[in-house]
Amino acid sequence: MELKGCVRALNKAIYKAKNINGLIHHSDRGIQYCSNVYTQILKRKKIDISMTEENHCSENAMAERVNGILKDEFYLDQTFDNVAHVKRATKSAINLYNQIKLHLSLDYKTPNMVYQLSA
Repeated sequence: MELKGCVRALNKAIYKAKNINGLIHHSDRGIQYCSNVYTQILKRKKIDISMTEENHCSENAMAERVNGILKDEFYLDQTFDNVAHVKRATKSAINLYNQIKLHLSLDYKTPNMVYQLSA
């Protein structure tokens, strides 16, 4: 993903978050996440920055697990016709994952239910 898209996604996530106190932003060492523009946004909002060591995806096992679920259970590893199709499929998969799919690890609640209860 290009820097512009990452910055837009970060700003949207910050805007939509109810509470960013104590938030930790974990990412790989992709050039966009290491950029001055991106890290300054995090610093200005007092969001702690956490990054993996170079080429160690296992350090972020939870995010890697979610990415695997999106690819395997929601078939997002396929080749899409265009960017608009990718965006629709990704949005739909994330919506299903967060708002509809019950998770054993969350006591058969959705992530959205747990988030709402903690707000």
